[in-house]
Amino acid sequence: MAGICCGFVGESETTATVEPTSRASRRRRLELRPFKLVTEVAVPPSTTLDITPAKRQKVELCPISLSRDCGNALENCKRIEENKNNSISDSSKSESVKLEEVAPKFGMTSVCGRRRDMEDAVSIHTSLTTKNTSFFGVFDGHGCSHVAMQCRDRLHEIVKEEIEGLKEEKCVEWKRTMEKSFAKMDKEVEKCCAEGDSSSNCRCELQTPQCDAVGSTAVVAVVTPEKIIVSNCGDSRAVLCRKGVAVPLSSDHKPDRADELLRIQEAGGRVIYWDGPRVLGVLAMSRAIGDNYLKPYVIPEPEVTMTERTEEDECLILASDGLWDVVSNDTACGVARMCLRAHKQSSVPGSPGSEAALGSGAVESSDKACSDASILLTKLALARHSTDNVSVVVVDLKRNQH
Repeated sequence: MAGICCGFVGESETTATVEPTSRASRRRRLELRPFKLVTEVAVPPSTTLDITPAKRQKVELCPISLSRDCGNALENCKRIEENKNNSISDSSKSESVKLEEVAPKFGMTSVCGRRRDMEDAVSIHTSLTTKNTSFFGVFDGHGCSHVAMQCRDRLHEIVKEEIEGLKEEKCVEWKRTMEKSFAKMDKEVEKCCAEGDSSSNCRCELQTPQCDAVGSTAVVAVVTPEKIIVSNCGDSRAVLCRKGVAVPLSSDHKPDRADELLRIQEAGGRVIYWDGPRVLGVLAMSRAIGDNYLKPYVIPEPEVTMTERTEEDECLILASDGLWDVVSNDTACGVARMCLRAHKQSSVPGSPGSEAALGSGAVESSDKACSDASILLTKLALARHSTDNVSVVVVDLKRNQH
């Protein structure tokens, strides 16, 4: 028994001693296992909570660091380029901008065509005032050439005097300025005709000193860095090419135009259809400088339009009706645009005498592309059997001309 008890005791003791140890070990294991299991179980969540943030950090930080580096690199490159441009070519760039604003590139062609006499005249002055103002004018005479030549020689001077007389004012009132200039020009023509001035040496003065039956259309464009001011009196025309679209800047003064017809009739005149609508059956336009014998039906007052310049402006076309009678606005714009784009990189310096007024049968330019455009438009008008004198001026309005 004792042995058994001892055995039992021994067994129990052994079991007791074993079980606690096993339980303790188990407990230890269980106590450790939860931590292990927690760590093992926490690993998968940590893979979702801890690893993915790490991944997110990698996904988020990488682009941020890359974008910052790229952004900084781009900014640095831009700054370096700007500093280079400012330091190396700032003076030349400013000079080119000034040249562009003061002297825009142009091309001019004026031919007699199929007419017996040349009665067109063109005036170009690329530095009209100190305010970066350029003057372009096309004058289509009728009855004789001397009124067109007077306009060529004097109208830009009159406009300049009017502008310089407004020095105290903040801005030029262009409509009033151009209307006053045209009125003064008409008074000078009337005075010259009344006095029989023979300085123009034209054929009508060989016949009679009283040349009241002579006049001229006038389409004038004053180009500043900000605006294009077009003044039109007659049926010559100004067209702006903007982003490939032809934008008319003037409206022809034809006797059958609704508002012109009403004005003529209210003044006591008539429009008679004789080979087209004509004032009193004589003149095929309702406004002109000169033509004293048709006043007050034919008036010298211009219609003035002011257009803000934009980066999309490509060129400006001024021409007499010898072009517009056979070539549409869209076609003329397309031809000029094609020439300018074909000669985008090629240009020649301004030819001497470009500041002088240009006479009949002349070709003058400060740029080969503009010159080619004016010549091509003239040839197109002649190829389409224009029966009038043809005068064309093409002005490049692009800001970046390099």
